[in-house]
Order: sequence, then structure tokens, then C-alpha cells
Amino acid sequence: MSALSYQDAYNPQTVLDHPEFRILAPGEKPSPNANIAAFYNPAHEVHLVEKPRPKPGPGQVLIHVRATGICGSDVHFWKHGRIGDSMVVTDECGSGHESAGEIVEVGEGVTQWKVGDRVAIEAGVPCSQPACDACRTGRYNACPDVVFFSTPPYHGTLTRWHLHPAQWVHRLPDNVSFEEGSLCEPLAVALAGIERAGLRLGDPTLICGAGPIGLVSLLSARAAGAEPVVITDLFQSRLDFAKKLVPGVRTVLIDPKATPEAEAERIKKLADGPVKVVLECTGAESSIRTAIYSTAFGCKVFVIGVGKNEQTFPFMHLSANEIDLNFQYRYANQYPKAIRLVAGGLINLKPLVTHRFALEDAINAFHVAADPAQGAIKVQIQD
Repeated sequence: MSALSYQDAYNPQTVLDHPEFRILAPGEKPSPNANIAAFYNPAHEVHLVEKPRPKPGPGQVLIHVRATGICGSDVHFWKHGRIGDSMVVTDECGSGHESAGEIVEVGEGVTQWKVGDRVAIEAGVPCSQPACDACRTGRYNACPDVVFFSTPPYHGTLTRWHLHPAQWVHRLPDNVSFEEGSLCEPLAVALAGIERAGLRLGDPTLICGAGPIGLVSLLSARAAGAEPVVITDLFQSRLDFAKKLVPGVRTVLIDPKATPEAEAERIKKLADGPVKVVLECTGAESSIRTAIYSTAFGCKVFVIGVGKNEQTFPFMHLSANEIDLNFQYRYANQYPKAIRLVAGGLINLKPLVTHRFALEDAINAFHVAADPAQGAIKVQIQD
């Protein structure tokens, strides 16, 4: 498939204009065996829809999606309608990009997959054309023609049956569940951060934020040999969860009224000095500032989290201390590694799923995921 035909194959308007597409009323039960999905829209509503069951074309597979996690970006698109200036909800848009499932049909020319194969779905499909610098050099997360499912306008994978290019799914070993397979997406984010931050055995490491990305970053940093590891959060319950996940982690409950400099002093004291690597998983300006003040001369603050468009950082402190401030956009070349780490037992993702919902109950799942008081770490929808 060319980049153009990829985009045509997943044209969101085709779904919206189809006679079988309809938005379910609140509380309405979907038809039996319908291809239901959770959609959001510019009015900041989230609701179930029924849509047609697609048919795989050449090079495609149809997947019965068995597990999908709700990501912070899904909630953000619902609540705020946009992330940055390029990802804007302008119409009904399907959610979900952390998914795994079972192949139920294969299209023409697909020989590497068969019905019944269990796969993790890599949600970002780049153009893969030789003329694309990003794809040719292996940094396909920068492909300008990428189809990233659940990023507007493309509909997501939180649906019963999802159509996907055969080349962009990854086989799940027998000892990796659908639940774990869907968690390989946030794990891929963390692994990209670990790799690009250059974290090495024995590096003192700070992780800012004990949400899902912070926790998979914690598991990954520990597997990579970081020591000591300090993790911060605004909620004690999340820090307690991190401590159960990795008993050796050192936790800091952030005081929102304290200055970043003061919080950095607490962190450095707990870490036995400035840290060499920071994995910043919140995107919050105050947290990034705290991270900067916690970092040793010549070391790195690596921002994974998504925050507001414009922020203010201590420029001269960064400059005078040769601190590298780096950023990450999605991931590339991480899924096979993620699956190997889970299958080999180096990273245990199972404790991260705290809430499970049926696909028909996806709207309640969104409300739980969006409410910190519910204590959810990772909410999954399973079918």
C-alpha cells in the first residue's frame, strides 16, 4: 500500500457517512454482535456508537480487539478536544490506541498471519516510503503522513473489530496475555524514553509522575539497572502503588505550594545527590522545573509527558550546568523489544491494570479513568 492508499483505507469520513453508523443514546444497549466503539466529539461528549464491520483488503487483517487501555490522551481529547495545534477533534472520532486482539480475517496477499493469531496492535502506521526521510532513517514516529489511530481525525482501536495493516501488528507469545499485549503500547513509550535518554546501569534516576507512563518507566528503569530510583507524585496512593510495584523505589509526595527549588532539594537528599537521568512523565511546568533543579551537571532531563503549549524554564541554570533538556514524540522500533521484555519476565505489567470493563460499558470506564479519586492506574476495556 502507498501512503495515499493507507490514508484512503482508514478515511474516517467513510465510517461517519456509512448508513450503519449511529450514535447510541445514553443508556441505550447496542445491538447484539454490533461493531461498537467509544467516540468523542468537539462538544466534549463521549458515547458509544455502532459502525460497520470492515472487510480486510490487500495487505490488511481484521482483528477482534480483546483488550484496550484508556490512555491519558484519550481522556484529554474527550475533555479538551485537542493536544497542541495539530491534533484537534473536529468531528466524531473513535478513541483508543493501546490494544491487542485476535486475527479473525486476512486480506489478499497476507501470508504471515492466519485466523486465530494473537497480536499486539501498533497504532501508528507510517507511510513507509523511501522518499520519506523519517521512515527511511527508522524514526518513523516523525512521518508526516502517519495514520495514528485515535488521533484526530483517525478513529481508534477501542472497538470490537479493527482493520489494520498486516505489517504493523506484532505476534504475542503464548505466555503474554491480551491484557499485557495492550500494555505494550505505554511500555513502548517508556522504552523509547529509556533508550533515548541513554540510561545506564547504576545511574541515579528520577521519575516525575506515578501515573501509567511513570509506572512503566519505573519498571523499565529498574530493569535497565537504574539505582537509586526516586519517583514523585501529587497523590500518596500512587506513590504507595509504585512502592508495591518496585519495593526499592524512593518516593516523594510533591507539595504543590513548595517551590521547584525546594522540592528538588528534597529529591536530591533522598537520591544521595543530584540525579543523572530524569524521566519526566507529567508534562507539567512545575514538575519539569523541579526535574531541572534535581539534575547533575552535564546530565539529562528527558520529557515524555504532554503539557501546555508554552512553558517557562530556568534557561541559565540549564546553560550553566550543561543540562540537556530533551523531548519525545511517541516511539519507534520499540514493540518487539517490549514484547520480549514481558515474555522473558524482565518487566511485569500485570499489576498495572486496576479496573476492567466490558466493551458495552466503555463510557463508565472513561469516567473512572478521568477521575483521580477513583484510584485507577490503568483502566482496560475487554471484549
